[in-house]
Amino acid sequence: MDIEYYTDDCTYRLRDRRLLRLWLRRVASEEGGNTIGHINYVFCSARRLLEMNRQYLGHDYYTDIITFDDSDLAAHTVSGDIFIDVETVADNARLYGATPEDEMRRVVVHGVLHLCGQKDKAPEDNRTMHAKEDRYLELLRQMREEENARRAERRE
Repeated sequence: MDIEYYTDDCTYRLRDRRLLRLWLRRVASEEGGNTIGHINYVFCSARRLLEMNRQYLGHDYYTDIITFDDSDLAAHTVSGDIFIDVETVADNARLYGATPEDEMRRVVVHGVLHLCGQKDKAPEDNRTMHAKEDRYLELLRQMREEENARRAERRE
């Protein structure tokens, strides 16, 4: 099993999917020794995620992510379906002064952190979630630098 990427009602394409798979496996491992069972990322429109938010959660507002958790943390396996609204992520990037790519990565790891058991509704939990997102985004930057260095070595 592994991580798969889909779209629904949009044309978004996530970049560096191979590196992101490695990164997310490492995040899961660092979050309690978990392994990835099967995770589906579905990138969708604001309209589609609003419909889901209303239908499944009874919330009548836009959100950037909805995570349906199917993890078995007793067996240290994280699995689930993660729906991401690409329009709201882009809006949030502008609002927070981030690049759209960085904000998308933040939301992508946010979903895996939920599958690993991290909550974010209470203020302290939200601070912890944000700190973990920052830490794992830095890990991704390091992994990208290492990969670029290996590529440069092979070219020499």
